[in-house]
Parts: sequence; structure tokens; C-alpha cells
Amino acid sequence: MSDRTVGTNEPAARTRERTLSVTTLAGEFHAPSLSDFFPPAVLFEGTPFELDRLMLIRLLMTAVLVIVMVLAFRSPRIVPRGLQNVAETGLVFVKEQICDEVLGKESGRRFFPLIATIFFTVLFLNFSGIIPGLNISSNARIGMPLVLAALAYITFNYVGIKKYGFLTYMRSSIVVPNVPPALHVLLIPIEFVSTFILRPFTLTVRLMANMLAGHIMLVLFFSATWFFLFDATSWMKVFSPFSLIAGLGFTLFEILVIFLQAYVFALLTAVYIGLAQHADSH
Repeated sequence: MSDRTVGTNEPAARTRERTLSVTTLAGEFHAPSLSDFFPPAVLFEGTPFELDRLMLIRLLMTAVLVIVMVLAFRSPRIVPRGLQNVAETGLVFVKEQICDEVLGKESGRRFFPLIATIFFTVLFLNFSGIIPGLNISSNARIGMPLVLAALAYITFNYVGIKKYGFLTYMRSSIVVPNVPPALHVLLIPIEFVSTFILRPFTLTVRLMANMLAGHIMLVLFFSATWFFLFDATSWMKVFSPFSLIAGLGFTLFEILVIFLQAYVFALLTAVYIGLAQHADSH
């Protein structure tokens, strides 16, 4: 029987299930744990549409992304300014530095909507990790990174199969040309795992692990500041400025990671599409 069904254990269960954020750590120190990334349901509990705090943050940041793009381009100007200028700068960056650079202008134009969608989705969902009151990226839980990786996986395999046919695409992807026949026994399994298993796996885990680790580090720094100021003995209070400075410094570093993870995810998606387009030149 779970703790939720036992009245005497209910406070302990609530403590364990409390969502990890700086705002909920006020008053006492709570060490972060993986259970903090699976908070209790907020809406529709027990249904397929159950929403917890991370899901609500995910929906909120998705809505913010849609609103920003709508506001930026509802009345576009030839010479952009304000929000349109910011949005166009981001789109131009994705087009020129990722799509055109990796895929070429023709293919880059074709896959630009997909890669731009991935880039801005990752970027906005990550950004909630440093917004006070939200304090966590929903990409720190595997669901959304897995969906985005599956989208990239389906796309690059579709591109390859459509161009070459299933058998030719598979053969071109896993058979290394111009090697001794005996080595194929070793190389074919390695190429298969690398192309069709490790690519989606690394896309998923890289994004999730970076955002999870960053969130835990931020919470440790800021909750340690609170602990040193209000809960620790008097001589330990001298450590509070150092943990605060470290937290602020790591926040700046996390901003870099937020942009970097969006860039890497979009870039690798483009790379994998390009490899599928030229599978015969393995």
C-alpha cells in the first residue's frame, strides 16, 4: 500500500513528492532527488490526461513560444524592429548556421520548418529552468526529449528510405565499403547500433541529462545559501555569500547551456538528415 493511502504517512509522502524548486525550499533544506522530477498530479489525476507541475510548465512555455511568434509576425515590416527583429534574428540563425550550413540551401529550405521548430521548442522549454517561480526545465524529464528525438529519428530514416528504398538505405547505412569481408562481421553490428539506436538515444539523454544536472546544481547553490543564512550555526553564515555568488554565476552558465542544447539538438538533427540523404557515400 502506498504512502498516500495511509493517513499517518501522508505528510512524509508530501515531503518526498514536493517539486524541486527554490521557492519550495524556504524554511528548511531539502536535498534534491530524482523523485522531485515526478511531482503529484495537479489536474485530471488518474486519467490519461493527468497533468503535474512539469507538464503545466511545458504547456505554459509552449504557449509563450506560440504567442511570441504570433506577436512578432502578425504585422511584419520590411525593416524589422522590436520583437519581430529578435524573432527574425533567431530564424535567420537557424537557417544560415544550421540548415544551409549542413544541408545546403535547397535541402536546408525544405527542412527549415522542422529544424526551426525543434530549435525553438528546446530553447523555450529549457528557459523555464532559470525563471523564478518555475525553476525547472520540463526537458529535465525524459518525455519531451524522447518525443523530439523520435521526430528527428523518423525524419532522417524517412528521408533515406524515400530516396534509396528500404533495403538499399539499410545496406548503405550499415555496410562499410572497401574493407575486408571478415571485418563485416564486426562492423555491421557496430554501424547498426550507432546509426539506428545510439543516435536517438544520445539525442534524448544529452538534452535531458544536461537540463537535469543544471537544475540540481542551481537548487543546491541557492538552497545552500538559504541554509547558511537561516538554518546553520552562526559561524557557518559566512559561507552564504559564496554559495549565492556561485549560484548566480552558474545561472549565467546555465543560460549558455540553454542556448547550446537547443543548437546542438537542431544541428545533430540536420546532420543526421544530411547523412541519410547521402547514405550511399558512406
